[in-house]
Amino acid sequence: MLKFIGGVAAGVVLTGALGYGMADKLMFNETMSPFGVEETVARIQHNIQAAGNGWTLSGLRNPARAVQADGGNTLPVMMVEACSTKYSKPILNEDSVRFLSILMPCKISVYKKNDGKVYIGTMNAGLMGKMFGPLVGEVMGQVAADQKKFLEMDPKKPAPPMIVPKAGGEGGGSGGGGGSNC
Repeated sequence: MLKFIGGVAAGVVLTGALGYGMADKLMFNETMSPFGVEETVARIQHNIQAAGNGWTLSGLRNPARAVQADGGNTLPVMMVEACSTKYSKPILNEDSVRFLSILMPCKISVYKKNDGKVYIGTMNAGLMGKMFGPLVGEVMGQVAADQKKFLEMDPKKPAPPMIVPKAGGEGGGSGGGGGSNC
């Protein structure tokens, strides 16, 4: 009996340690882009516009700019922000999950690492949604499916121009601030 209890306890500890060690890999996705930062951003932006389901671009942020303005030296980081009222509406209309508005708009990060390669970072929307019950699970499952479309990039197609929002206008501008379409 003591061996059984010890085995169960060891299994619980091991499962907890593995879960803790892999949490970042489960909650977030990172994929390598075959393009540079700006071209990757442009392709994602155009895919968002073509996706349908009410998706609109709501911002383009450059968090590296603040670090550079403060005298720091950092590699490029751009954040594409998009929102779909088709998906945000049911969550914003439900008191029990309205706190999830902190996840809006949907953000996709494009950044360069020290290895010289460009990466795309996304939240694992499908898995995150399952943590918050059936309404959010269903909505975020649909967001995850659309998000996959945002990241499809055909190297045979010419690069579209990057969409740079007007400073202070709709879409927020490239440095932060401004409104959101969510």
